[in-house]
Amino acid sequence: MLRRVLVANRGEIAVRIVRACFDERIESVVAAARGDNHTLAVDLADHHLILEGHDAAHTYLSVPQIVAAALLSRCDAIHPGYGFLSERPELAQACEIHGLSFIGPSPQAIRCGGDKLQARALAASLGIPVGAGSGEVAEPADALAAAPAMGYPVLLKAAAGGGGRGMAVVRCAEKLESAFARARQEASAAFGDGRLYLEHYVQNARHIEVQVLADSHGALVHLGDRDCSLQRRHQKLLEEAPATCVPHRVRAELAQAALSLCKALNYVGAATVEFLLDQDTDTYSFLEINTRVQVEHPVTEQVTGIDIVREQLRIAGGARLGFRQRDVKTSGHAIECRINAESAREGFLPTPGQILRWVPPTAHGVRVDTHCFPGYIVPATYDSLLAKLIVHDLDRAAAVQLLNRALARFDIAGIETTLDFHRAVARHRDFSSNRINTDWVESSFIPYWRAGSGG
Repeated sequence: MLRRVLVANRGEIAVRIVRACFDERIESVVAAARGDNHTLAVDLADHHLILEGHDAAHTYLSVPQIVAAALLSRCDAIHPGYGFLSERPELAQACEIHGLSFIGPSPQAIRCGGDKLQARALAASLGIPVGAGSGEVAEPADALAAAPAMGYPVLLKAAAGGGGRGMAVVRCAEKLESAFARARQEASAAFGDGRLYLEHYVQNARHIEVQVLADSHGALVHLGDRDCSLQRRHQKLLEEAPATCVPHRVRAELAQAALSLCKALNYVGAATVEFLLDQDTDTYSFLEINTRVQVEHPVTEQVTGIDIVREQLRIAGGARLGFRQRDVKTSGHAIECRINAESAREGFLPTPGQILRWVPPTAHGVRVDTHCFPGYIVPATYDSLLAKLIVHDLDRAAAVQLLNRALARFDIAGIETTLDFHRAVARHRDFSSNRINTDWVESSFIPYWRAGSGG
């Protein structure tokens, strides 16, 4: 069993990990940048220490400083959360060198699973559909030569990283060169890796992912699927579990594909395997593997009753999974909204500042994961996520109704947030009838909403 864990992150996920450590009777130590030394995660943790530096690169993204913090505070493990160093094999490797448990997979699994080109090759070798695509396109001329074979529109994608960074939809050859330059620059800045490749862009698609847990004793189970199709610029805004749009046959194939990939990687820990479902043909293709806990993990927890972060801690401590595949049952439907400090009407520009009033909804079936409180100052230097509002009810229709009521009772003042955006989405007939795709927010909803119809 683990004794003391360094939480190498900030915001709501740091709070989430601290609470999981408390539930597991594990001491938590939060490593906080100097500007984060008066936050909820620091207040709730058993201990904290300050990371020296003036920006993320020298604090939350510094492998030497994170490892030193764990050793100085006599931790036996590091939990990276999501983002920052969570998918950097260098941190996992450093943990191995210094005798620390990394709460995540091996460096080898991160390298192969986190590199989209390697992951696509692995999926293809296992007979899993990967869709029309290319290898690395080193120059715009390579992309121009490869695109006609898969047909426009195409999607330029970064080989490393995720979160919608380094991605661009290109609908004609004339725009490919400029899109290539933008995508490469963004990928290099975000991941230190400017490699790009192409995929055929499926226009009527759903983004479906499968949650997997694996222990170090060979047990491997999936916890069902999630629908993450509500996106803007390839960044998720709202997620649901289970994915009710997926045909039964396809659901079984997605689960088996996810397990096969994780088995091939000798995976240990929590993983998410993502797929694209073409709604016109009911066919699917592999997208990527996320070698960390996902932002949207709570919807799976709500419908399965399995605490994914606590399972991560147990697995890292050497414990066996306490359940088998036949024990995993799904009950009801869950929906999560990401509440951000952003102005949706101004192109989702960040809106840092001080929160003057913070009154989250409280009711049966309503969960709010957050690090915020009245008086909290939202910094301009980090991700704008304030909270995740999660609802759980008997079925999707009931969950949508509960979501509307919970959003109406969520009161935040002092800064602009995406609450009004989510309220309008939740009221929209396309959302309530589940007639959406990955393009819906940008192509249908935002123009309608900005025109003043309000959903």
